[in-house]
Amino acid sequence: MKRVFWTLALALLVLAGAAGVLLLRELRGEGGGAGDRPSVAQAAADAAPTAASAASAPAPVAAPVGAATADLRARGAYLARVGNCMGCHTARGGAPYAGGRAIETPFGTLYGPNLTPDAQTGLGRWTADDFWRALHHGRARDGRLLYPAFPYPDYTHVTRADADAIYAYLQSLPPVAQQNRAHALRFPYDTQLALAAWRVLFFTPGRGDGADADPARGAQWNRGAYLVNGLAHCGACHTPRNLLGASQADRVLGGGLIPAQNWYAPALDRASEAGVAHWPREDVVALLRTGLTRAASAPPAASATPQASVSGPMAEVVLRSTQYLSDADAHAIATYLQALPERAVPPTPDAPAPPRRLMQRGAEIYRDHCAQCHGAQGQGERGAFPALAGNRAVLLAEPTNLVRMILQGGYAPATAGNPRPYGMPPYHQLLGDEDVAAVATFVRNAWGNHAAAVDNIDVYHVRDRR
Repeated sequence: MKRVFWTLALALLVLAGAAGVLLLRELRGEGGGAGDRPSVAQAAADAAPTAASAASAPAPVAAPVGAATADLRARGAYLARVGNCMGCHTARGGAPYAGGRAIETPFGTLYGPNLTPDAQTGLGRWTADDFWRALHHGRARDGRLLYPAFPYPDYTHVTRADADAIYAYLQSLPPVAQQNRAHALRFPYDTQLALAAWRVLFFTPGRGDGADADPARGAQWNRGAYLVNGLAHCGACHTPRNLLGASQADRVLGGGLIPAQNWYAPALDRASEAGVAHWPREDVVALLRTGLTRAASAPPAASATPQASVSGPMAEVVLRSTQYLSDADAHAIATYLQALPERAVPPTPDAPAPPRRLMQRGAEIYRDHCAQCHGAQGQGERGAFPALAGNRAVLLAEPTNLVRMILQGGYAPATAGNPRPYGMPPYHQLLGDEDVAAVATFVRNAWGNHAAAVDNIDVYHVRDRR
């Protein structure tokens, strides 16, 4: 017995020592993988104390090797839109890319930093190497570890050429002197040690050289994979996360509740959620670039796809990012998404029929507040209001999005292909929790729909974002 005890104690001691070494290497910037090739300047920055480094570093040349030509900056502007960089780095009503937007997480609130080339508060003193290091390794210019709310676990797959183009574009912006707001995170999540531990567990730098391509798949599929899994960071929302905020590697693009935002990002590999494997490709492209499928636009188009439109956080993504995709890139993303292996839906017991009283109440509320737009039979109106009959967003096992739309309303994005979208008014002040639960239950179980009833507590949690 004593021998077993000492064997276990020795094993634990060895594991603790190994973990300590890994943490120390991560804090020092020595924990990269095969693709982790810091420059001489980066190595020097890692070797020096971070505070001294920040205080004494000279102002670098403000352009990548080869100079930031107009073509390079134009390409960088396009790539910055693909990555929706402005979404997190621009406060409401603030200067573009000047930072300050609050990003809520389960661990506290972070604030997007200033990306303009201001020397004191922005990226004015950053080199192209520094910028590449942030995207690829998740480290700031002074060596500090960055929080993965900045999606460097996805950006680590971006090529150096694309990183340099984005850097050149950001350096061409008008500098804005705006101090970065300090993050407001709870202990111990506000420490570099906690970040180092997280990275040891969940982060491995990618190659970042484009060599991850699958030659058997063809150029279009590979381009789509590169965009979806890298710069467009689709998995940041559509992949479920564990308790420490890391993406679950075995469920990539498998759908999940967006942390702290309380929106459900549906699975992209399930036909019952947001899978598009069986759609005509042009409908996938239309959804990305206009926010609507062709069947949802007027005049009616010959399409096998039901009417579909985006809302919630995806509407912002289309507004700020995917509507600007080139035709080639939009088709590449569509190709990749349609080729995703379809994930099987786990068997679930049939939901019991909702109480008759609840359905009657929901029908009355629907008649008074919803039927004028969505139709007496939930058929919607082509080019204006989506159908609710057979609508897979309505039938999701997770009813959060439906409840949020009833409470908060919403609009499809204004795009070149749909410049004046119709919208839905909010009902959070008009309808109580019981009313919202009743009408949500009704639309999930009328006109041939069948899904679990929505409970008052479900509405309460969504209303109060609990």
